[in-house]
Amino acid sequence: MESHSFQLDDVIKQSLHNHLSQIAAEAIKIQQHLESSDHCVLCDFEDLRKLFQSVQSTAASYYLRHYLSPYTHEYAALSLAIHSLSEKHHGALMVIERNDSVEHLIQKGIPIHAPVTSTLVETVFYPGNPLHDGAIVIRNNQIISAANVLPLSTKVLQKKLGTRHRAALGMSEQCDALILVVSEESGRISFALEGSLYPIHSSKNIL
Repeated sequence: MESHSFQLDDVIKQSLHNHLSQIAAEAIKIQQHLESSDHCVLCDFEDLRKLFQSVQSTAASYYLRHYLSPYTHEYAALSLAIHSLSEKHHGALMVIERNDSVEHLIQKGIPIHAPVTSTLVETVFYPGNPLHDGAIVIRNNQIISAANVLPLSTKVLQKKLGTRHRAALGMSEQCDALILVVSEESGRISFALEGSLYPIHSSKNIL
């Protein structure tokens, strides 16, 4: 992960402290249950996994805005669009260009050159829209193009991922762009950065 000049604020620090305290308490509970021959700890481990996912998504949601803030001012529009797409289970793939140009990495789609608005983003990814397959490219505060094809990751991953997530990872492995993904199957929201994929909260205030 890239280096950061910003610090966690007090609200997010407290939230992470609370999550980590829950994880520590859950780990102690599992240790105690190990001494009981009639207790199955599988459910305990599932609870622990959910806690880890929650603390990761909380931290990722916070950092996401800071990764994007120098490169686009349209947080509110993106946040509203992603939340709506997530609720409707409309799959989406968005490349936010940062320092590196992405032009040479993509199979170019349809030029848009329009300001980023939540309505336009949702319209592009509406099922049946000819532009909904592929990715939009956002540069500064404009949607440059839609229906772009991204390079797929060739990594052997433990978890089976769909084409959108593999494309997000593949793109992030080759440049510093941040790629937002909404899963059509689950509605879950993630972002890819520097070859890693991070889940974030499906909340109106994710950005």
